[in-house]
Amino acid sequence: MPAEDENNPWYVYILRCADNSLYTGVATDVSRRLDQHNGLEKNGAKYTRARQPVTLVYQEAVVSRSAACKREYAIKCLKKTEKESLIRQQHNDKISLLSR
Repeated sequence: MPAEDENNPWYVYILRCADNSLYTGVATDVSRRLDQHNGLEKNGAKYTRARQPVTLVYQEAVVSRSAACKREYAIKCLKKTEKESLIRQQHNDKISLLSR
């Protein structure tokens, strides 16, 4: 992993797997990480390797790797219904912004 650069934000992301399960992770480049999870590169997580294809359903920018890891842990502790609510809320927020 490259050295942490204060100019590059970290992201917490949630992927929906082919079996409808959710996977949460952190990255500085979510698109590259999504490609890795989908097997386009060999660095994907073992969990997603058997559940491809995966799609990005949520991402949140945070200020540092430390903050990203703490937020990832908090999201991983949520029940699936709570994660689905988080995903829906972000989707609704985006729709609201687009309709303005």
